[in-house]
Amino acid sequence: MTQRRNTPPAERTRGHAPLGVIADDFTGATDVAVALRRAGLRTLLFFGVPDRTSEGAYGSEAARLPEHEALVVALKSRMVPAAEAVASSLSALEWLRGQGAGQIYFKFCSTFDSTPRGNIGPVLDRLAEATGADTVPLTPSSPEHLRTQYQGYLFVDELLLGESHMRDHPVTPMRDSYLPRLLRSQTREQVALIGLGTVREGEAAVRAALAGAGARGARYVLADGIDESDLRTLGRAALGSPLVAGAAGLAAGLAHAHAEERAAHPPGTGWEETGAETKAADTWEAVGRSAAVLSGSCSRRTLEQLTVLTDAGRPAYHLDVVATPDPMALADAALAWYDALPSGGGAPVLYSSAAPEELREVQRVLGVEQSAAVLEEATGLVAAGLVERGVSRLIAAGGETSGAVVAALGVTGAHVGAEAARGVPWIHPLGDRPLALLLKSGNFGGPGLLLDASASPAERADSP
Repeated sequence: MTQRRNTPPAERTRGHAPLGVIADDFTGATDVAVALRRAGLRTLLFFGVPDRTSEGAYGSEAARLPEHEALVVALKSRMVPAAEAVASSLSALEWLRGQGAGQIYFKFCSTFDSTPRGNIGPVLDRLAEATGADTVPLTPSSPEHLRTQYQGYLFVDELLLGESHMRDHPVTPMRDSYLPRLLRSQTREQVALIGLGTVREGEAAVRAALAGAGARGARYVLADGIDESDLRTLGRAALGSPLVAGAAGLAAGLAHAHAEERAAHPPGTGWEETGAETKAADTWEAVGRSAAVLSGSCSRRTLEQLTVLTDAGRPAYHLDVVATPDPMALADAALAWYDALPSGGGAPVLYSSAAPEELREVQRVLGVEQSAAVLEEATGLVAAGLVERGVSRLIAAGGETSGAVVAALGVTGAHVGAEAARGVPWIHPLGDRPLALLLKSGNFGGPGLLLDASASPAERADSP
């Protein structure tokens, strides 16, 4: 095991430096960004690591950024080879440090999914080494999304992870519910567990448990949490740790701890929140009037949301990758369909989402990687074409779909605005472009989210 320094973490990370977050996919990044904003931290979201060499990019000078207390860098590292995930995460870490981030949070999915070889462990290993973190507190618990950890087991929608819908996920099937075992399979470092009883004893007990686990050689310490108060306790206990990891739930607990620290400082220290950017961004005018929905998620919740849309009479177009496996031809056909739509039919939806049996057939014909690559490129082309045609409000369902949209539109950074649903915020690109994006994780939001988010002002006025 690598020899590690035992520098007191509180001395290294407390103070006014912002919190820096590295998220392993785009929708997860919006989820964690809005959790930070909700806790009272002014938050900026970046898609990919900003290019420090290109004109107009945000380089190493923190003063070039709008005022902030938290920075989130969204990566597409969950499904890529581990070496690629590590490289992009270290690049994000370097940029965040250049902006003055004193504490780093590695955000992964609340269902702990990654590739079969596992990216969570390898990324944690390199981030822990780079930050000098002796012990890393972590948990995927996110009670508001019905993800909880108890005795080291992960529950999803009140079912064990291995018995939930994630068991048959087409890309990352999760068959084991015991988190210490899952993480140990991805790292050579020791993994320890803090049970719920210790968490309920309070911040001091958790800190003592973290120190004890570290003294016994454990680098990663998974902590139980089943409600928001547990995560608040864990957040306060983790405030001095150079590296913390988990889903948006623990990030919110940590953000509240940072906000409490800020509130303890007297006026004039630079901690006052103006909120001017987010208040302006939350007006209906900023959200935009002309809307469209792009959906690639095959989750049960997204399929339900699409059904609500079509039952409401919204025009819908299926991106049939089997019939048209060329991304440019597929996008051209979709945009031609859009151009022919009559006015007044409501915001359209263009989708590649499919039920499990349909998805398996697509993957059988084209292969998993080829079908995904074609749809990702086509979706990006469609998004760019819609914006060129005047669409100013785009709703994207699914992590890969969201990534394709922001990449195609060249969105690099954004203010985090109001939530359309819990964990699903509107984001407003930095600069003067009149564009609003809603990037939705597949399982997030109620049945009517896509319908409501894409409603026109008249439809919103008529809704009960």
